[in-house]
Amino acid sequence: MRNFSLFSLLTLVLTVFSSCNEKIDLVGDFKETAIVYGLLDISETTHFIKVTRAFIGPGNSLEIAQIPDSSYFKHVSGKVIELVDGIQTKSWNLLDSTLVNKSSEGVFYAPNEKVKYFSGTLNEDAQYKLELTLTDAQDRTFKVTGQTTLVSGLKTSADIQTYRFEFADDPGSYLSKGISVTAGNAHVINASLEVNYTEFKTAGTSAKLFNWNLGESESVPGGSTTFSVPGETFYNLIASNVTNDPAVTKRNLNSIELVITGGSEELSNYMAVNKPTSSLAQSKPTYTNLTATEGNRVIGIFASRQTYRVNKPFINPNNTNLRMMTQKSVAELCTGPITYQKLFCSQHVGDQTFSYHCQ
Repeated sequence: MRNFSLFSLLTLVLTVFSSCNEKIDLVGDFKETAIVYGLLDISETTHFIKVTRAFIGPGNSLEIAQIPDSSYFKHVSGKVIELVDGIQTKSWNLLDSTLVNKSSEGVFYAPNEKVKYFSGTLNEDAQYKLELTLTDAQDRTFKVTGQTTLVSGLKTSADIQTYRFEFADDPGSYLSKGISVTAGNAHVINASLEVNYTEFKTAGTSAKLFNWNLGESESVPGGSTTFSVPGETFYNLIASNVTNDPAVTKRNLNSIELVITGGSEELSNYMAVNKPTSSLAQSKPTYTNLTATEGNRVIGIFASRQTYRVNKPFINPNNTNLRMMTQKSVAELCTGPITYQKLFCSQHVGDQTFSYHCQ
């Protein structure tokens, strides 16, 4: 499951002002608060929904947070319904799964966490409704619902087969070219580059990669956004992410994959409300497109995104004359002042007459 890091932690802050000796039973007055996060992605066929609960109780809250059961409901069931023009066309019951890669750096339990999921191909013209039934430890039941449309229609100037990255012109002279992204119906767009390369050692080869975040921008459905790709930054990232392992005899750049993620209006609103603030006024509004019954509360979001990938191989298998990068950009990688010590050489047939071609 990619990029499932949009889940956030909930902190409950209860301030009680009292001018008399009346005792308030906070635990007794507690109403269940569901925490639900689900992002549908038209580019995926497996979709995850995370359902947890806020908790309060006697004792150290940090210790309670380390107990998984304190964050789960006794029972969770639900389904996702596909609607076209308001008419149900499909539905999927949510199934149970356990993820094992949750970060252990936070205050909550790790690395295992329970999630709900369903598998299916989504329709970009449909709406999707989430229906959950939650049962707490006292066998009280309530429902949570939410609805979203799908993000679709992302395109980029890198789609054409002849697109090439241009990072350098003359030796030590760097270029800054932009990648244009057509938003489709997305309201927020993130762009990144995944740089893939191979290290060669006497003992064998190993594949490596690092990610270059190009930034995030609000967008207008149907509009376009341009992300800057500074060439000097590319070479500096190579220098900082590639090790100086003395056992390495050479390196080959294999591909650069452009990853565009577009978020729905609900997701854009949720992100905007939850951005850190530098204001002295710490009171912030809350946002959710979910509702809960029986007087209970729900926070979180049920929304959508589209992940759009464009892979540019160093050698195009369909046309070896095509280049992922301009020849001058390759020369700068192999011999330029920032990265020449990283032992990159070119395996491209068009570079056979140059000193930086792999032997």
